[in-house]
Amino acid sequence: MTDPAAHDQRLAVADLGSNSFRLVVFAEHARGPGGGAWWRRTDEIYEPVRIGAGVDESGALGKDGMRRAAAAIGVFAHFARASQIAPSDVDVVATSAIREATNAEEFLRRVQRNTGLAVRVLSREDEARYGYLAAVNSTLLADGLMLDLGGGSMQLVEVGGRRARRGDSWQLGAVRMTERFLPGPDPASAKQLSRLRDHVARKLSDAPWVADADPHVVGVGGTVRNLAAAIQHALGVPRFGVQGFRVPREALGELVGLLAAMPVADRGRVVGIKPARADIILAGAVVIEAVLAHAGVDELEVTEAGLREGVFFERHLAGRDEPLFDDVRRESVANLRAQYDPVPVHVDHVAHLALELFDALAALGLHDGDASERELLWAAAMLHDIGVAVDYDDHHKHSRYLILSAGLPGFSPREVALIGQAVRYHRKGVPSPGPFAALMREGDEARLGRCAVLLRIAEGLERGRDQIVRGTRVALRKDGAVALEVLADGDAPVARWAVTREVDVFARAFGRELLVS
Repeated sequence: MTDPAAHDQRLAVADLGSNSFRLVVFAEHARGPGGGAWWRRTDEIYEPVRIGAGVDESGALGKDGMRRAAAAIGVFAHFARASQIAPSDVDVVATSAIREATNAEEFLRRVQRNTGLAVRVLSREDEARYGYLAAVNSTLLADGLMLDLGGGSMQLVEVGGRRARRGDSWQLGAVRMTERFLPGPDPASAKQLSRLRDHVARKLSDAPWVADADPHVVGVGGTVRNLAAAIQHALGVPRFGVQGFRVPREALGELVGLLAAMPVADRGRVVGIKPARADIILAGAVVIEAVLAHAGVDELEVTEAGLREGVFFERHLAGRDEPLFDDVRRESVANLRAQYDPVPVHVDHVAHLALELFDALAALGLHDGDASERELLWAAAMLHDIGVAVDYDDHHKHSRYLILSAGLPGFSPREVALIGQAVRYHRKGVPSPGPFAALMREGDEARLGRCAVLLRIAEGLERGRDQIVRGTRVALRKDGAVALEVLADGDAPVARWAVTREVDVFARAFGRELLVS
């Protein structure tokens, strides 16, 4: 049955970048009192237009680039009309190449005349701000730098207390640097790479705040995402997206060496590098490597959010002092849960019971009560039933798939894997890291075991989905066994039956016998 209070709003953001044009559609879903609001991307069109090609040399947009650009924008306009997205809900923004071209006004007038779409040319400050909003709303960046590398320019923003302090933009984009320093189809020489690195260092010398910022750098943009995917493959890291992945500077340097030794035509064959970026990926990698060296930073955190998400967040979070989520991790979990609409009262009660057990067992000294582990358990409890949206059978596996696919901005890949595996084992099986063992740290297998069994017990206590079990009481007996008393408002045979099935898993996780009464 459709909720008459529910409604969807859509915003299409078209990003006319120097290298590529991309249209992304975001949907916002809101309900009446009681909530269930969520947002997500629902469609995307990508075209490697290269409108910035030659702008650095001539100062003007080339005829071929404008022709490709006009065709792509025409597709965007037709898509928006066919999708019944109102013109007022299509935000077309242009960045470095169009902003700086001497013939930009003529091109933009033609676009509006032919498509009806007005293009908003972003200032350098606006472009940097949208990258900042994307980074801070999709990671835990509180103090450090946001780096957004496009085809024409690179933006850096210093962040302090999650707020933008200062920033700047440089003409160091991947297309521009390729044309100037790495032209042609052949492998790159050491001299060419050295000249490019020196050029970046000279440009950054006018911004001493870059080297003085806190050593947490979040990278935004297609070049960053491609490099991260390639490095994940090279390191043998389990791959389910690059959100939250931290690129080691040393690994980036090794990838630069590999790409530089290849002819341009071969670079697109490197796993993770899209063929459309093959000719510009090396210059982009060298620029990023040089920035990290200048800032004295050993790694770059990656976000899959970008300028388009920044534009969306500005509208989605309008009315706040600053369009920022209060808590990125909690927002990610709540947003994913709401999209698949599990029964809220059941899920909330399972989370309550699981956390109550976690705290009680910590008080008995059976684990150290680590706050980060508690948060992972909470996230798993909130998301354990989202897979029912696919099918009840194997919904624990479906839930894990949805969690891994979403990426959970604000959580690291390791944390997402732990949440996903806890959910995977919330019904049956012996909890293990499985295919994500390479992401785990010392103690994570035990951590997973505890989270999975506490989620299983909580689910068992709420097996009847009636909230008849209001809580539990635990005690440590003289013989070392854990006594679990079920506190219920009436008879709870289903709950007691379900929990007694988990005594073996509890013993593996805590090394104690579990007695249920």
